[in-house]
Order: sequence, then structure tokens, then C-alpha cells
Amino acid sequence: MDEEHTAGYKEPCAVCAAVDWGISDEGRFYCRSCHNVIERTKEVVDPNFNPGNSRVTAMGRGSRTKRPERGRQWVLCEGFQFILRSQADALVRLGVSPRFKDEVLCELWRSFLQKSRQAYASNPVRPTSVGGPGSDVDSDGAAESTANSSETDGDSCNQSIAGSSSNWSEFSGSLDAVSYLSGSMRTSRQSLLSMKRTLALIHVALVWSREPLTLSDLLRLVNDGHVPYVNAHQELPDEMKLRGKDALLFRVQSIPSHRVVHRDAQALILLLQLPVFPPISRQSLLHPSLLSLRYLMDANLPDELHPWVCRLMERAGMADQTLYTFHLEGCPSLPRYDVQTAALIIVTMKLLFGLDDRTEWELSHQACDQDATGTMFSLRRWFRVVQAALTRAQQRRNQEVAGKQWAAQKLLHPDSQKTSVVLKTKRVTEQVQVCFEKLSGRPVSARRGDPSSFRFFWGDGDSADGPSLHQKKLDGVLTLKDGVPTPSNSTYWHPALSASQMCSRLYSDVETRVVNGNSRKRSRKTKTKT
Repeated sequence: MDEEHTAGYKEPCAVCAAVDWGISDEGRFYCRSCHNVIERTKEVVDPNFNPGNSRVTAMGRGSRTKRPERGRQWVLCEGFQFILRSQADALVRLGVSPRFKDEVLCELWRSFLQKSRQAYASNPVRPTSVGGPGSDVDSDGAAESTANSSETDGDSCNQSIAGSSSNWSEFSGSLDAVSYLSGSMRTSRQSLLSMKRTLALIHVALVWSREPLTLSDLLRLVNDGHVPYVNAHQELPDEMKLRGKDALLFRVQSIPSHRVVHRDAQALILLLQLPVFPPISRQSLLHPSLLSLRYLMDANLPDELHPWVCRLMERAGMADQTLYTFHLEGCPSLPRYDVQTAALIIVTMKLLFGLDDRTEWELSHQACDQDATGTMFSLRRWFRVVQAALTRAQQRRNQEVAGKQWAAQKLLHPDSQKTSVVLKTKRVTEQVQVCFEKLSGRPVSARRGDPSSFRFFWGDGDSADGPSLHQKKLDGVLTLKDGVPTPSNSTYWHPALSASQMCSRLYSDVETRVVNGNSRKRSRKTKTKT
């Protein structure tokens, strides 16, 4: 945009003789090379005159203070609503059904506002300036302390509050940031919104919609920047000025963990008192019977392993859909679909291969000796292929993180007095970055494609991460007993480990408890018989 306003000014700089002018936030011309500020200002449009007579160029000296842009009164629930909407729009663009946003997430948001008495209530909580500023709260910890907003409009939480904020100014940011960070508000965290809880609310809406997007997938999209989170405050409208304590609530310095988001989602469900979720049947892509197929393909494991995963699921009593459909009475804990499915696959591989650092390699040797056609699955070969792909993926990931621009384009700083210093530092940083790119000759990075549910591509192509092992047979680890395929590994857990000198120490305490428990059971049975 600076080039459009400075295209007509070709005078060289008096300090460095360069002709490279930019426009500062105060509207004055400055040299991009040496940052020399001159008296010339950009052309402005005066709305008090009719079109045709409105272009005026100011050349004289004047005040260097920035003329404040117009803002409006707003509360924090409005800011979180804009961020939720931008996150939901990003998911819809990636392929999630629009019903997730229009019907599910919108209703959950309205319910939250009503339960927290921020809207849709006969006695809504109003913002107040009483309370300490909570200056000792960090960015993520302060975000946990957001509560207590003002009465809002029916749908968009954007009605101006008159009379309750006579001392408000556009330099103070939102109306209720100080009350959110007060000591009294920080003691009641159940109904508070934060940046982390926006992800929790989206996760609950995805589960209700039965979208094939697990919590791990959501966090990966956030981490890769496909869903706005780190600099999501840039999605706020220009008239909603972020000042002072707003930085503690909307600034994000790290992406939350799987455990933290799941815990917040569970707390939101209990707060909202939601009814029974739509059933997660075996035909749903969140059920382990189908989700395990996706994980097996992404992990480059053979397709013949899937019937054994389903068989284990049946034997363990984990196929019932009531175990995966949230209900405050029947299933009061929100299931972790991705974790449960990964655990089923690991236990299945434990049953077939032993995985005690000895049995799996012996079975791999036997499979290689018996494999004349090259169709048998070898765990040793699978380990080498996947390990190499993981190493390359980690290197690519480190390069992306090193070249990622973490700084936000929209200034967000808790101290308004340091705004000018931050602006100048940002300007110098951008100029140094441009000079470095010119000197290093770094090529322009290609545009990132849309994300996929699969992290790896297995096949014979040039862009493949390695050869595909999906069609390999499990004949090397299975034997026929009475015409039924049976795992060659007859032991599962402790017997195999106790025979190994390396692993016996790790499970000695567990084995002792198991033996003591079995002896107590036998003694109780003996007493019952007598």
C-alpha cells in the first residue's frame, strides 16, 4: 500500500540519497533505507467536501501525534465470537459440513452465553471496572481467567452498552478486560472463556456433528496454521481496538496439549448440561472400527491387521456404541476416540508380535526365511521404512518451524506507552528481513496445499515416503490350529517379559501384585466352598 501513496514522490533522501519511501503510522514519509523521517505527509481525503474537491496535500509542520482512529465500545465475548467464527469458517473451507457451524456451534455458543449469564438471561452480568488488574497473570494463564461480560444482543453479542461504562475510551480496549482479570473473577473459572476454550468448544461441536475430525487432527490443523489460533486476534474488526489488558487475554504463545483441550471440553459439557450426543455407531468415522482403518493406512501397516483389531475390540467389549456416545449417566466422560483407537492397534500388535524387543525380531527372521515371494510382512522392514519416513518428516517440520513468521501483523501489546517503540522495532525488523532475503537469494516458498487426514504417502512414486506394506500377509506370525488362524506368539505380557533378563526388572512389581491378587481370589473361593 505504501507504493501507491509514494509513487509520485521521487526525491532522493537527504541522508542516504536513496529513493525508497514508505509511510509511517503517523502518515509521514520515511526512508526505508535509513529510516529518516521528512515533513512530507501522504494525501488524505477530507469527507467534509464534495467529491472532486477533497484531495488535499499537507506540507507544513504540524503535530507528530497520531490521530486516533474511531473505535466503539465492545466486550470480550464479542472478540471471542469473532475468533470462533473465523475458526469455524476455516474448518468449513477445509471440508467440514456447514451444518457444524450454522446449527451446532452456534447453538452451543448461545447456550454458553446463557449459562454464564453473558446473554439470553433476565439478569445478565454487566462489566465493571472494580478489581485489580491482575498484572501477574501470563498470557495463557490470564486467558483462563476470562469471564463476566456484559449484556449482549440476540445473535451476535455486539450491542453497545450505554451508561455502564462512562469512563470508557478507545485507548482502554474492551469494556470488561479489567474485571476479567480481577481476583474475584479468577476464583470462578468454570464459566470463563479463553483462547484454549475456543478449541474445546469447537471440539465438542465436531463430536456432536460426528465429523471425522479427532482432537489430534484439530490440534494438528492449528499447529500448521490452517485454523487461526496463535494470531487469531488479527481477525477482529478494526473498530474493536485491542489495548492494555486485552493483550493478556488474546495473545497466545503456545498451542495447548491434547490433555488440556480435552479437559476443557469435558468442563464445558458439564457446564452446558448437554443432552445425549448423537450415537457414534460402527458406521461412524469416529468409531474405532473405521478410525483404525485410517490409522493403519497412515502407519503403513498391513490391511490384514484390521480384522484382528476388530476381533480384539469384540473380545474386550469395546464395540458397543454406548461406550463412544457421550451421556451424563451412561458415558459421563467424553471419549478420546484417537487415543482409544491407537491403543487398540498397539495391543493388537502386542498380541501378534510380542513387542518385548526379542519376539518381534525372531518372528521377523522366520518370516524372511519363509518368504520366497516377498509377500510376507516383516516387522523389522516396517520399522526401518517408517523410521526413515519419520526422520525426514521431522527434518521438514524443523525447517518449517524455523522459517515460520510468528509475529503478528496487528500490534498487540499490553503497555500502550511502549506502542511507538514496538512499532519502530517492528519496522526495523521487517526491513532487516527484506534485506536478508535479497542478500541470501532465498527462493519464494511454494504455496502450501490443503491438509490431508494422512500424514504420509506410501507407494512407488517419486514423492512417496516409502514402499507400501498394506498388501503384505501376516502368514509369518500366524499358524493354523484346527483350521483357524492363531498367533504364533502364544504369550502376551508378563511370561514373555519375565523370561527376558532385560525386561524382567521393569514389571517385577506388577507381577507381584498380580500373583498376590490371584492368591487372594483363590483363598476367597476356598472359603466360599467350605
